[in-house]
Amino acid sequence: MESRHLISFALGVVALWAVCVQAAPANTLRVQVVDERGAPMRDVVVELDASTPTAGPIHFPWRLAMAQKNLQFAPGTLVVPKGSTVAFPNLDQVRHSIYSFSKPAKFSIDLYGRDQTRSQSFPIAGSVAIGCNIHDQMRGYIRVVDTPYAGKTDGNGIVTLTGLPAGAAKLTVWHPAVRAPKNEIVQALAIGPGSTSRKIAIRVR
Repeated sequence: MESRHLISFALGVVALWAVCVQAAPANTLRVQVVDERGAPMRDVVVELDASTPTAGPIHFPWRLAMAQKNLQFAPGTLVVPKGSTVAFPNLDQVRHSIYSFSKPAKFSIDLYGRDQTRSQSFPIAGSVAIGCNIHDQMRGYIRVVDTPYAGKTDGNGIVTLTGLPAGAAKLTVWHPAVRAPKNEIVQALAIGPGSTSRKIAIRVR
């Protein structure tokens, strides 16, 4: 009887060990983006397209919303999954009318006032420039991605992508001021086990 308990305990330890191995930290990629003078660039969108297909819907931890606040879009740049719907809450005392002429999402939202919200879907991947028909100085950007491995750089020009599958991948860096076709730079790289770092210098307007 005691031997059976020992065997059951041993099997339980093996099963727990297997779970721990599967839950081990996944591969990460740390990217720093700087301009040609070496200054860190904030709000640069970094995307990684892995050779392994993505299974299931894509979710990001941030809210899929771009508010109008103090006659500005907040955040100024928003990364969303392809097929998602973005909310546009108006937090200003004045009315706004949101629009875009960008190819991935051409739309126009009629005037609406404070504490009201409108929404728009984004079914096509790409870059969408957002404006306000009433306030010409307002500019925002929505980057629609088809990968779960995406984010934007912080004040130090750094973003870390986690949970990456190992193997060949394509890295895309996008910002509206980048001097390149479609305002993006594309590089090939290999994701190995553990952590990988890369520094990218880009030319800006």
